[in-house]
Amino acid sequence: MIITSAGRHLAAAALTAVALATPLLLASAAHADARGGSLFLTVSGSGNTWIRGLALQCPPIAESHHPQAAEACAALEEAGGDLDGLRGDRHPCPLILDPVTVTAEGSYDGHPVEWRRTYPNSCVLEADTGPVFRF
Repeated sequence: MIITSAGRHLAAAALTAVALATPLLLASAAHADARGGSLFLTVSGSGNTWIRGLALQCPPIAESHHPQAAEACAALEEAGGDLDGLRGDRHPCPLILDPVTVTAEGSYDGHPVEWRRTYPNSCVLEADTGPVFRF
């Protein structure tokens, strides 16, 4: 079998293209395995005397306003996007009644999310939800 100079150049170009494309394909495959979404999160005090909210994008983006976006996304990933399944940061809380209500709306892993809970106080909220509503 005789390989011409043009054939060698064509083969080299094909191998170069495969070598350059492989990292991109692997990165795309890894990204496809990771779950993600966009949620608008709110926390409000008793009787809506105060409210704050922000958008959480997972995987986190550089422009995120969530102070612990990476940790919040990791917690959501671990819970499979189910806010009722968050592990939280279990610790004892005082028996003080100062209700806080939290909401999450948007989508996660391609599924719509519309979630709302009221906790007796912010300590119980943090114990149940960890970094997700820590803003």
